[in-house]
Formats: sequence, structure tokens, C-alpha cells
Amino acid sequence: MASSLTPVEYLRSFLAIMVFFLMFAICTPIIAILLILSFGKATNFIVENFGPIIAYPVLWTLGIKFNVIQHGEPVEPPVIYTINHSSTLDLLTMIALGLPHIRFVAKWELQYNPLFFIVGHLTGQVFIQRKKSKKAISKLQNTYDRLRRDKLSIMVAPEGSRKHPGIIGPFKKGAFHMAIDLGFPIVPIYFDGNMELSLESSLLSKSGTINAHIHPPIDTSNWKKETLDEHIQEVRQKYLEWADVEDESLPER
Repeated sequence: MASSLTPVEYLRSFLAIMVFFLMFAICTPIIAILLILSFGKATNFIVENFGPIIAYPVLWTLGIKFNVIQHGEPVEPPVIYTINHSSTLDLLTMIALGLPHIRFVAKWELQYNPLFFIVGHLTGQVFIQRKKSKKAISKLQNTYDRLRRDKLSIMVAPEGSRKHPGIIGPFKKGAFHMAIDLGFPIVPIYFDGNMELSLESSLLSKSGTINAHIHPPIDTSNWKKETLDEHIQEVRQKYLEWADVEDESLPER
């Protein structure tokens, strides 16, 4: 993670915060109007296009170059995307990807911001209480019919919180239960640079480069709940290799 910022980077960070909320404030009524005029059918278009519209000006203000690196052929929805979560920058890089037919699993507390609450509920994002595992899994299971019917992909951070021990924290089981229940493949995404540029858990950031590596899908059709812990460890091991760290032997949750 970033140890210190230059005066210019402090200024960029404060400006970026203002740009972020300004973009959200501008886009919120436009999103509402589009949804009303389309009778709710423009949701995919909105999530895929307005995410980058909001994120890229903020990344530019921060002085961050964002690269998307596709390993193998792009996959068609529905899939379950998993990401490593270690920084406040993750919110920007998640929505900057503009993935097709995507919905995000977000922490419950984001709804305390009225803009996040309005846009999140208008576009069908999933808010969960991550500290309550059983309720979180139940909330995810309640989305199954919608995901199947509308062929939606969902993005989950298996670590749950950006505040965790080690470079790659222990994985919660929700995303992997979903993979088995729905039969969707898992597509791991590794954000390289988010942790290094972020100043601890604040909204401040250094300038630099972030690479989003979208890796080939992992087939889950033969997964069993009896061997779920093994599957979780296999996926987490990939993230440890991409982060170039030894297995920190953290238990799955």
C-alpha cells in the first residue's frame, strides 16, 4: 500500500472525491429518467455504461492509468466474477470494467449514502450484511431466480472486507455456494495495483497504474458442497500466486 503521498497527490485525491460525488449526482437523475422511459428495461445498459462514465474521470483525476487485460476469450453471461478486495479503489475499478449484464454484491453500509442507495436499488444491486454470514448467504440465494431469468452475472469479493489479514484474506463461502447452486462458472479478476496505490483504508491515493486481469473461467459443474472447502482453497491459491505471496494459511470462512 502507499506509504506517503506528495502534495500534488493529496490535491488530486481531494479533487477526485469531489469528482466522484459530482458524477454520481449528475448521473442519478439521468439513470432514473432512463429507467422510467424504458419501463426498467435499460438497467443493463445503465450498469454497463454509467459505471465507466463515473469511474474513469475519477481515475484520471487521481492520475491513475487503468488497463483491462483479458486472459483468453471473453465469457458470455451469466457467470460469477470474484475479485481481490484490499482498497477503496476497488469500487472504482469494479464499475470501470463495464462488464455485460453485471450486478454487484455490496456491503450493507453503502446504503447509508443516499446516492448509493438510490442508484443501487434502481439498478438491482445486492446489499448484504457481510458480518452475518447466514443472512448474507440467504440474501444471495434470494437473487437466484432473477439471475437465472435475466442471465445476469454477479461480482463478489470473497474476502468480504478490504480490512483483512495478509495480502489475500480468507475467503467467505457465499460466492462458491452460488456457483454450485446456480451452476455458473467462476471468473476470477485480479486487481494489480489497487493495494499499492491506496493510502491504507482512506479515500486518498497515489498516482500510478492499475491492471485488471480477467482470467479464464473455472468450471464449477462438477463441484460438490462436500468438497467446497477444497474448491475455495484452489481459487484462493490462484490469487496468492497472482499476488506473488506465499500461502498465508488463513482459514476459509
